[in-house]
Amino acid sequence: MQSLINQLRPGAVRTVKVTGFDGADVLVQLVDTEGKEAEIARIPRHEASMRRMEHPSELFEVGQEINAEEIGRWREGQLHLSARACEIPALRSFLLAFERGQVVAGTVSAVHNFGVFVHVDGEPDVLCTGFIRVPDLTWGWINHPSEAVEAGQRITAEVIIAETRSGQVTLSLKALQEDPLIRFADQVGRVLTGPITKIVPFGVFVELAPDVVGFLHLSELTDEPVETPDRLVNEGELITVKVAEVDLQRHRVRLGAAGGADRT
Repeated sequence: MQSLINQLRPGAVRTVKVTGFDGADVLVQLVDTEGKEAEIARIPRHEASMRRMEHPSELFEVGQEINAEEIGRWREGQLHLSARACEIPALRSFLLAFERGQVVAGTVSAVHNFGVFVHVDGEPDVLCTGFIRVPDLTWGWINHPSEAVEAGQRITAEVIIAETRSGQVTLSLKALQEDPLIRFADQVGRVLTGPITKIVPFGVFVELAPDVVGFLHLSELTDEPVETPDRLVNEGELITVKVAEVDLQRHRVRLGAAGGADRT
């Protein structure tokens, strides 16, 4: 995660002049290099603008000067830039003010199966800058983000990263919540009974405590050869298991057999 965050951090802003187009990419010449031969760089099509377009020539003209953010060097060292990262100055300034771990407030704008959009307090008008991935909503097990938040709800969240190229700040709700596994870590070796919350081809997930779910591998369910666990158990069924391991770093609980299912 940290490596990915480092790649997405904003780069230096350069002033460039459009010299032409290479397919759907924009070719530009650096104009802020004092006393040096002007370097030719490239703006990939997907980095040209946040607006929809068929071709960058709809937005840029040869000879036009624009600002663009450095994103790296590819194709034998050629500098690649992002114009979209500098397209809305007010948005860029807003995003650059964030730091990882900062706590912000906002209002949930929309809830989708892939995540949650948030209007972060202070963002430029008509924009929606916040986004929460499903794994960052809660420590607990949910089938859909709507189980954690709803549109119009006021929330407080922690900043993971602000990206100028996407125009978005990635947030986490669960970062401000206590990890339930911390208090559960002393349960290793205990035999517990809980409902099966989900069945997958290679095992079952069992709820052991509020917001704590452990995994029991298919091989722990039976010594007999079976293709899938649903031949043996059903979702919602109570099962007795032994807590074999609590891995705080990977945030997972491994379970072992402890007398089979309690099918009451």
